[in-house]
Amino acid sequence: MLSTLHAHVRSIVTAATLLLACGHAIAQPVVVHDDQGTRIELPHEAKRIIALAPHVVELIFAAGGGDRIVGTVAHADFPPAARDIAQIGDNRALDIERIIALRPDVMIAWRHGNAESHLEPLRKLGIPLFYSEPHTLEDVAMSIEKVGSMMGTDSVAKTAAQAFRARIAELSAKYRNRPPVRLFYQVWDQPLYTLNRTHILNDVLGVCGGVNIFATLPATAPTVSVEAVLAEDPEAVIAGAREGRSGTGPQVWKQYPTLLATKRDNLFDIVPDLMLRAGPRIVEGTAQLCEKLETARARRPAQ
Repeated sequence: MLSTLHAHVRSIVTAATLLLACGHAIAQPVVVHDDQGTRIELPHEAKRIIALAPHVVELIFAAGGGDRIVGTVAHADFPPAARDIAQIGDNRALDIERIIALRPDVMIAWRHGNAESHLEPLRKLGIPLFYSEPHTLEDVAMSIEKVGSMMGTDSVAKTAAQAFRARIAELSAKYRNRPPVRLFYQVWDQPLYTLNRTHILNDVLGVCGGVNIFATLPATAPTVSVEAVLAEDPEAVIAGAREGRSGTGPQVWKQYPTLLATKRDNLFDIVPDLMLRAGPRIVEGTAQLCEKLETARARRPAQ
């Protein structure tokens, strides 16, 4: 009888020890460094995430954690499933009370898209804040992996990141050493502005053999004049009108027949989200850009 009791006690102790061990395994902290180099420590894998930029949503889905996003912002519309996630604001304002109610394990923000004044109250509440700011195509691949590390979906994330790298390497091998094409990238025409070499767009151009005529301007998104573009006389213009907005895309340059890009009909339209969102779909935009620039090369007069 006594031996049976001892055996029963031992089984209980063993079971409790196993449960405790499992609990410790589950509760292991997760440590990553964000794109500002800040060390982010979570007490466990991120299961509830608020994504404060459209490109962040795409990164999370690529890393295998779309079902962990509990809140997004306006314009977070890809993949289609993202449209069903609750929105807690936009780049002008965030609903702090709603964010608190969602109990996020971490928020992933974009410094150039989220005002610091909006984020500071959340930081004071102790909600971990990870900054996502990819400046190069390799940064995008690394971002997928970092997000995967936060969520414990490393296997999915690494596979997605490697596929992204392989496609970029393929495009680079095919186009990087082709004759350069000087181009103007038009973000918007009301007002007219572009991007300099610090933006990820410049890395995309490098893959395709494109040369940004305004790469050296000091501001990341500088406003430029029509006269400045005409003076630079780019061989191609790349732009794209967003759905629901009144911009005219690259066709605005048809009224300037002396512009080299207009003379050669090198006014190309690419969906802006494929070029300007630093997420996995930027590889699609890169492929389209490379094809457009190859068209521009084919339209050069025979020597």
